Amino acid sequence: MIHGVLNIYKEKGYTSHDVVAKLRGITGQKKIGHTGTLDPEAEGVLPVCLGRATKLCGLLTDKDKTYETVLLLGIKTDTQDMTGNVLERNDTAHLTKQAVTDCIHTYIGEYQQLPPMYSALKVGGKKLCDLAREGKTVERKRRSVQIHDISILEMNLPRVKLRIDCSKGTYIRTLCHDIGDSLGTGGCMESLLRTQVERFVISKSHVLSEVEAYVKGDRLPEILTPIDQMFSEYQKAILKESAVQLAYNGNPLEKKHFQGTWDPGLKKMFRVYDACGNFVGLYEYQQKTEKIKLIKMFYQAEEQN
Repeated sequence: MIHGVLNIYKEKGYTSHDVVAKLRGITGQKKIGHTGTLDPEAEGVLPVCLGRATKLCGLLTDKDKTYETVLLLGIKTDTQDMTGNVLERNDTAHLTKQAVTDCIHTYIGEYQQLPPMYSALKVGGKKLCDLAREGKTVERKRRSVQIHDISILEMNLPRVKLRIDCSKGTYIRTLCHDIGDSLGTGGCMESLLRTQVERFVISKSHVLSEVEAYVKGDRLPEILTPIDQMFSEYQKAILKESAVQLAYNGNPLEKKHFQGTWDPGLKKMFRVYDACGNFVGLYEYQQKTEKIKLIKMFYQAEEQN
């Protein structure tokens, strides 16, 4: 089985689930998961986890992201993007670049965002998008999101091209909609490109046809990020042979179980490896008890090569 993370460039027309389905066919394995939905008309970075790396899906979903989008002012749609039905068309001739710039910059920082009806969020066990397709609108709670930065890349009114650095859970089309409302003209998202998720950047992403070529050439490891490298910022610690089974069983560890002179110092999180160099999991040193506690296990004996 293949274990690791692929930096996929999701092309237009595919859903995130389509990407996973196609990769299952390309790689010949079922255990694959994506790390955050991109709408079919959106494109860009979609980290996909294979094998034991599927345990990372939630971790990557929670990471900050960077997008490039085109905000189209003067048009409101029911989906908040150009795939929906137009609800309003308003004149934008009175808008100035300065007014638009000032308005956009007010959205930098914490922002209470109302999730759109056309989204995968569930209310009462049913997806909002399914309810919306039935012509229903239900009450939603606003959620706090963080807009770390917004850069205006181009402005040719009524279009504004933006780069947005934001927290998890941010709907860019809703941000476009809200900016339009603040300007009094309405607005929607015309296009969306995700350029970064955590360490995965668009310049090093691969379309599905490229991944297929790497698989056929038996070169997939060249573009696969190993699981342990997702925690490269943490110190590496190697177990003594006598302590390996304790770790495999998920037991708390002690300093004496590690090779060399092992001192956690100010560091609390560690990548722990067995004596053969296999990545066991992510651990945390607890100063009060002087125990090293398992945070996330990635070792599975039946899958070791």
